[in-house]
Amino acid sequence: MEIDKINNLLELFFIQYKKQDKNNIFLNSLKDQSKKYSWEDTFTNVLKLSNEISKYINKGDRCLIISENRPEWLITDLSIMMAYGITVPAYTTYTERDYEYIIEDCNPSLIFVSDLIQYEKIRNIIPKKDFIKKVIIFDPIKNLDKNFNLEINEIFNSNEVVNKDIPSLKITRKDPACIIYTSGTQGNPKGVILSHGGILNNCEGSCELLKTIISKQPRFLTWLPLSHSYEHTVQFVQIAVAAKVFYAESIEKLIKNMNDSKPHVMTAVPRFYQNLYQKINANFSKAKGFKKIIIDKTLKLGKKKLLKNKLSLIEIMIDFFVEKIVRNKIKKQFGGNLRSFISGGGALDKEVGIFLNAIGLPTLQGYGLTETSPVVSCNLISDIRVETVGPPFKGNIVKIAADGEILVKGENVMLGYWNNIEETNKVLKDGWLYTGDIGEFDNNFLKITDRKKDIIITPGGDNISPVKVENDLIKSNFIEQALVYGDNKPYLVALIVLSDEYKYLEKDEIKKEINNINKNLSNIEKSSIDNRMLTPTLKLKRYKIIQKYKNEFQKLY
Repeated sequence: MEIDKINNLLELFFIQYKKQDKNNIFLNSLKDQSKKYSWEDTFTNVLKLSNEISKYINKGDRCLIISENRPEWLITDLSIMMAYGITVPAYTTYTERDYEYIIEDCNPSLIFVSDLIQYEKIRNIIPKKDFIKKVIIFDPIKNLDKNFNLEINEIFNSNEVVNKDIPSLKITRKDPACIIYTSGTQGNPKGVILSHGGILNNCEGSCELLKTIISKQPRFLTWLPLSHSYEHTVQFVQIAVAAKVFYAESIEKLIKNMNDSKPHVMTAVPRFYQNLYQKINANFSKAKGFKKIIIDKTLKLGKKKLLKNKLSLIEIMIDFFVEKIVRNKIKKQFGGNLRSFISGGGALDKEVGIFLNAIGLPTLQGYGLTETSPVVSCNLISDIRVETVGPPFKGNIVKIAADGEILVKGENVMLGYWNNIEETNKVLKDGWLYTGDIGEFDNNFLKITDRKKDIIITPGGDNISPVKVENDLIKSNFIEQALVYGDNKPYLVALIVLSDEYKYLEKDEIKKEINNINKNLSNIEKSSIDNRMLTPTLKLKRYKIIQKYKNEFQKLY
């Protein structure tokens, strides 16, 4: 498939649909086993839903999706595009305040919600916004106004006769496909406008990568939220390689779901791999005697191969032995078919990467941003260098500025920020995207060495604006100044300066105040607080304050 000649993401789907056995199952829900959609089901439902959507939107209208991962997500995404709309994904972890901001910013004509839990978060917002035409619900909700709220299953199950001819769509690679909101440095989220061509460009690079990993039809387990730019693009990669896709039940059931779906490839964020490392390492540490010797040999020889050090004849024999009795056993715990993990959305700890590769779980680290659709580079299965994020994808031009900042140019770079020319002009200059990350090249392999921008990225791949949280903290009468910390950490902490009149408060009273502030923050933004005085250096650049208090911050973890 020549992806570089495809005009839009729908065309990608239609080309693949024509090639497939129409009865082959394409999308599978592990939460609801009855929801299995063949290629024919998916195609027909896209046609039906897009016909319905077309009644309420014009070209370029935004359509908000608030849902967990499920087959209806992809069908809805494709249907919005077919109706010439623009998909706006939103995290299910957002608070009502977050939804209100996004809805007010992008003015969606339609909102898609998964169930009653998600509907309740926007119930109070909908009556205030006359631009919202309809709400379309995935799981039926009782006692809702049927004139305003539609059920997606009724649309799918309707007897509507649809024209099964592949439509000719006037959508170009330069047209916007979606607006994905990501944290802004000054608090408010920014809507990143990604083009059809940008995501197709990412698909092209991903397909080249996957060819080296697996030759037959790949099986994917998807669990990272589809509202995340990483997984949002992965769903089109899955179309491009005609994958069989399984939607996980929940993160708690991920290992079980891997056994259920037996995936060849799984994309995830660093937090998943850190947890995996801790669990496996904890089991290894319990080993004694001969078992401990075998595990130690597995790790030692695995690391040696990863570093491309030559094995002696005896080491080759021992490695063959441990491959059979240790590494294969570990692989079976993940379904038995796993060819590769792919890590993105944040920095993967080097020790974690070495460990997983050494025990027979190939783990490739990539790098990207929402603003680059999102992948810039990724390691190769044939040449894994865990201290790097691999060579740039084809179509990406990457260079290092004089101050070390990574700059990216190419079709994958965003069209700009929605309704925000000022912020767009700060990061897009002469076609180059200024990433805010510091890096260097090592034989065409990109290495991230530092961060220039203020955005915090968690091991879960979430982008958090520290300014937004800090602004909420200093609204308290108790708190005069605050600095939030937590880049690549499991949770946020903060240094605070108490107002003079409250500086003798008991710690329990401060905790109570912080808990009240946390009620208005999403789960990933909630802070634990270190009650220490900040000096006037708070007025200096953030990184200088962090450097000064680095030891105190580390003690909080």
